[in-house]
Amino acid sequence: MTGPLRARLAGLARALLPRPCPGCGAQLGAQAGLCSDCRAALRPQVWAHSPLRPHPAPHLLTLGPYAGVRRRAVRALKFGGARDLAPVLGAALAAGVPPGWEVAAVVPVPLHPARQRERGFNQAEALGRALAEQLGVPCVNALRRTHAGAQQARRRAAEREDLQGAFGRSAAPLPPGPVLLIDDVLTTGRTAWACQEALQAAGVSVVYVAVVAR
Repeated sequence: MTGPLRARLAGLARALLPRPCPGCGAQLGAQAGLCSDCRAALRPQVWAHSPLRPHPAPHLLTLGPYAGVRRRAVRALKFGGARDLAPVLGAALAAGVPPGWEVAAVVPVPLHPARQRERGFNQAEALGRALAEQLGVPCVNALRRTHAGAQQARRRAAEREDLQGAFGRSAAPLPPGPVLLIDDVLTTGRTAWACQEALQAAGVSVVYVAVVAR
């Protein structure tokens, strides 16, 4: 079966089967992932302030706060297995990447292998592949997680673990140039900071970060 034919059949199946939009509950029809109104709510913005930089500088790309459409979409992707959300969210993020960042590769935040087996996939990798495709650069699993730890999003800030040393460089080769680290949500920033530290220790000079929400 050819790619265009497969896409047409998938669109027909979506149109015939009633499915609610994960963002608002309206019927999706033939659309994949999110309805038009929810897609319009995904507005990329670049931040200069975050725990990832000691001094203000544009470095963090998000689609907005972790609320509303963004929160529901992240949860549907992460816990509901709605993988057709990844291309929608990835494309929305790609539209906001400044050309001046000159991103050479997209690097997803890794899950520990045990947690990935439990979930069945890594949502950051799904987002990263969609984002990288839009940017025309490789998505590289350049990091590995050395211990599972607890889910940061489900713990109070005071209880969140120190993630220093929790990530290491994998054997996957990276092209030279700035890297765009991708994850679903930025909470305290400790996970992204630890990944950034691991990449910089491996010789990556510039690390930017993209998340669906913060």
